Amino acid sequence: MTAELPELPDLRALDGVLFDLDGVLTPTADVHMHAWQSMFTELFTSWGIEPPYTQDDYFRYLDGKQRYDGVASLLRSRDVEVPWGDPSDPITADTVCGIGNRKNEVFARVLRTDGIAPYPGSLALIEQLRAAGTPIGVVSSSKNAEEVLTIAGIREFFPVVVDGVVSAREGLRSKPAPDMFAAGARMLGVDPARSAAVEDAHSGVASAAAAGFGLVVGVDRGAGAQALLDLGATLVVDDLSAFVTR
Repeated sequence: MTAELPELPDLRALDGVLFDLDGVLTPTADVHMHAWQSMFTELFTSWGIEPPYTQDDYFRYLDGKQRYDGVASLLRSRDVEVPWGDPSDPITADTVCGIGNRKNEVFARVLRTDGIAPYPGSLALIEQLRAAGTPIGVVSSSKNAEEVLTIAGIREFFPVVVDGVVSAREGLRSKPAPDMFAAGARMLGVDPARSAAVEDAHSGVASAAAAGFGLVVGVDRGAGAQALLDLGATLVVDDLSAFVTR
């Protein structure tokens, strides 16, 4: 679904464009989704947690958030509290960090075994923006962003990458707080009000809107077009090829 506009804006005319990664530039959101489902289905069964994990849980509590924040958010939805722990916790630890690390091991194994390629429409838009000299960057909650961009062969295209590693180092709050997108605009040297943010996640759209971006593009890869609009998207498309001029 593309938002009902007579004509989509030309992103090349903006100060800059900041992209989310998973589900926007690369189909890694599917890998994340399956890794979360596998891990939480097993965890909920072994702990006797009800109701069972569903795909809706991914979009509501996990998608777009930093890994440990997502774990804590989903467990709270089931009235389950566990210690936060430490990022160095082993995958066997029943802590927020241990559970998050358990999921990340599954994700990393699939990524390194199967590889990943960018969406063709996203790659075409990146190439068009680069040819026009429009500054572009990546804002991703994932601590795997650098590896994903490198494996996908597009790391060199982005002078600015604000990811989960940068966020932890700089003390930036997780999406849906505006911190990460605001930092991305600052590092790219652009005014958010004259720039675009491109997101597929509920929390990401809310983050970009809160950061004051003049154009918030929602990409509906399953989160729901109306939900993205309700959270602050200016318009919604189902693929970034919609912005590519031919």
